[in-house]
Amino acid sequence: MIADITIGQYFPSNSVVHKMDARMKIILTFGLIVSIFLCKNIVSLLLVIIVSFALVLVSKIPMKTVLKSIKPLTIIIILTSVLNLFYGSGEPLVQLGKLKITQAGIETAVFMAIRIITLVVISSLLTYTTSPTELTDALERLLKPLKVFKIDVHSIAMTMTIALRFIPTLVEEIQKIMSAQKSRGADMESGGLIHRAKALIPVLIPLFVSSFRRANELAYAMECRCYRGGDGRTKMKVMKLAARDFIALAIVILFIALIVVLNILLKNII
Repeated sequence: MIADITIGQYFPSNSVVHKMDARMKIILTFGLIVSIFLCKNIVSLLLVIIVSFALVLVSKIPMKTVLKSIKPLTIIIILTSVLNLFYGSGEPLVQLGKLKITQAGIETAVFMAIRIITLVVISSLLTYTTSPTELTDALERLLKPLKVFKIDVHSIAMTMTIALRFIPTLVEEIQKIMSAQKSRGADMESGGLIHRAKALIPVLIPLFVSSFRRANELAYAMECRCYRGGDGRTKMKVMKLAARDFIALAIVILFIALIVVLNILLKNII
């Protein structure tokens, strides 16, 4: 399960999505996330699913990689769906004491599961198609208005990007530690929930030690390169918005408008 965590990884390619301006990709990602939560019927939700998988194909990211990003969230998706089963109105199909499962509850559960999956797919595409450097620069540019309030925008952007970048590194570190502990006879897969939780202690302690060591090494490396923050620093690659970025923005705006129109037209039908 841990090996399936792919968030924070970057997959180089020459696709149209990779070539887009990182600032526009962040804006479009938020726009598509908004469209997911605007869906109120099956038709609009199907459109979001089609668009999500179309983006995967256009970005040339292997479908297997995208599906792997969903696997670690399986428990959350199932738990959310089960909880929504009991919040529907109407005639109960199954009665479990005070709890009841209705057709509306089943539809809500399926709706929520699909929403979470599409949300993960669209969010993952941002890191899959954008390098950490581009992501840092884009976040800094988008948060630039906050400098009026004396907020260190560069540090915030750098921190967020480093956190994303180190997720795959920490996942790899966890795998190494678990393999080392298993080779020493540690049992992490059998027993009840409490036993498994206790078995993770020999993994978490070395992980924290390794994380702090990596943080210190990174800090020393940045100091050795005379890193002093964003003030006065120039960019090796200057970001420029191209025609494809504005075309993509127009398409997403039209898509959101279409979702809203479908919600109004199909409100009394579905």
